[in-house]
Amino acid sequence: MMKHSLLRAAAIAVLLIALPMAAFPDDGEKKDEKKPQGAMTKCTMTFSLKGWSAFYKTARGEGTIMCENGQSAPVALKATGGGITFGKSEIVDGTGRFTEARSIHELFGSYVQSEAHAGAGKSVDAQALTKGEISLSLVGTGRGVDVGFAFGKFTITKR
Repeated sequence: MMKHSLLRAAAIAVLLIALPMAAFPDDGEKKDEKKPQGAMTKCTMTFSLKGWSAFYKTARGEGTIMCENGQSAPVALKATGGGITFGKSEIVDGTGRFTEARSIHELFGSYVQSEAHAGAGKSVDAQALTKGEISLSLVGTGRGVDVGFAFGKFTITKR
């Protein structure tokens, strides 16, 4: 019974953290429109991430960032932190949405991370991250046995 309560609480937290994704509405812009030099661009990321946690959380992965202005880059991902978190998981089909940026180069670096995760077999993960004026919402599904809340650092570097 305690396990089900923890999973329910973690699932609710995942949904609450994932709500910032609604802050990125699709405004109907055509993806092939040319934007003026220095204009803001929307970027997304697909990724996979694998890690473990026992109070301390660590995960590594890779992905690809793609921007509407045509810029793209393969990236390496690293997450470290701590909290009330236990288990191991693998996110294999993750997606991320960045707030608008002037260039893909603004997206690299370390973000402050808050996360809720829950899973037993199938795993669900949602993260809200911020780095200065840039915010990133990550959502992913995968497999694992994990439950908890964690805070830490999420770093994106070029591969």
